[in-house]
Amino acid sequence: MNKLIPLILGMAAVTYGPRLIPFLLMTGRQLPPRLDAFLKCIPAAAIGALIIPGVFSATPAMPLAAASGMVFTLAFGLWRGGIIIPVLGSVGVTYLILFFAG
Repeated sequence: MNKLIPLILGMAAVTYGPRLIPFLLMTGRQLPPRLDAFLKCIPAAAIGALIIPGVFSATPAMPLAAASGMVFTLAFGLWRGGIIIPVLGSVGVTYLILFFAG
């Protein structure tokens, strides 16, 4: 237990440091437009790389349910934007298809 607190504090410092340093260095500065456009694409690419492989392995017996949830998320996300409603809607669509398909 004596080593647990320093370990947690050390991990927090190592995790928080790379997030804090760019924030402090870039305060009051404008990013070049191309770099800004590139950085805005990273969240969508990361979410896609993390979620899409798991979507089809979550319901291997019913890939149509997973595909339907993804289509809903893509369509609603492009139409209205955001992340919470598309993700919750995707879960709902997938659940409904699994429920009614039996």
